[in-house]
Amino acid sequence: MNELYCIPKLQQITDYLAFSEKYHMGFEYNDFFLPSVLDNAAEKERLIEEYLSLGRDCSQDTLHGAFLDVCIDSSDHRIFQVSDLRVRQSMDIAKQMGLRAVIFHTNYIVNFRLQSYLETWLSRNEAYWRQIIKDYPGQEIFLENMFDDSPWLLQQLALRMADEPHFSVCLDTAHALISGSPLEPWLEDLKPHVSHIHINDNDGKEDLHLPLGAGIFSWEKYNQWIRSFDRKPSILIEVRDFSSLQKSIRYMEQHALYPFDTL
Repeated sequence: MNELYCIPKLQQITDYLAFSEKYHMGFEYNDFFLPSVLDNAAEKERLIEEYLSLGRDCSQDTLHGAFLDVCIDSSDHRIFQVSDLRVRQSMDIAKQMGLRAVIFHTNYIVNFRLQSYLETWLSRNEAYWRQIIKDYPGQEIFLENMFDDSPWLLQQLALRMADEPHFSVCLDTAHALISGSPLEPWLEDLKPHVSHIHINDNDGKEDLHLPLGAGIFSWEKYNQWIRSFDRKPSILIEVRDFSSLQKSIRYMEQHALYPFDTL
């Protein structure tokens, strides 16, 4: 398994290929979550074939699945149908490309604190993801915190799914930073369930996807946390462009952030 991941862009693929080879990075494909791509069979196949034609081993790569308006716990059958379609389109792409895992979002209504809603979300998500894993045994599911205001609900689902080795948590540290909750519970409560991490920086208010070190995130605290894992999660440097990726790697090297050591 690769330690680090980046988001490739086909218009600059030569740079990403060289960079990923230098730092032994996997790819996390972000080309396929837009409805305009999922509904355009020709464009979808073109992208898949272009990535597969690069000749690299994709078996450890990941895919960011559809998330816009996806609500698999909806009691509205039509909304569920479309949400299920988008999830399965994402899984089909990952299967076709031979990828390791697909990342989806929790997408629950954060301020809807009715206990019956939370219980329904948990039971429907557990049943749904178990079925998806059964239908796609070659891929893993990583569920990512999105608008979540605390780690509690994702933690509860992970505990319910603890017997399923193909399900785990993708912790987005930047989303955690802007959640309104302290960072420590995110790191500690979800730690036993984390297999994949998204990292970038922000101002504590907006999900800006800044290079590491360009915001207020505590990278020293993060470094202590990530190094405490017995089995390290994979890490996506989730920034918007190649320059930001380069800056983030330089920051990691200069500050000896895992997986880089002090020179």
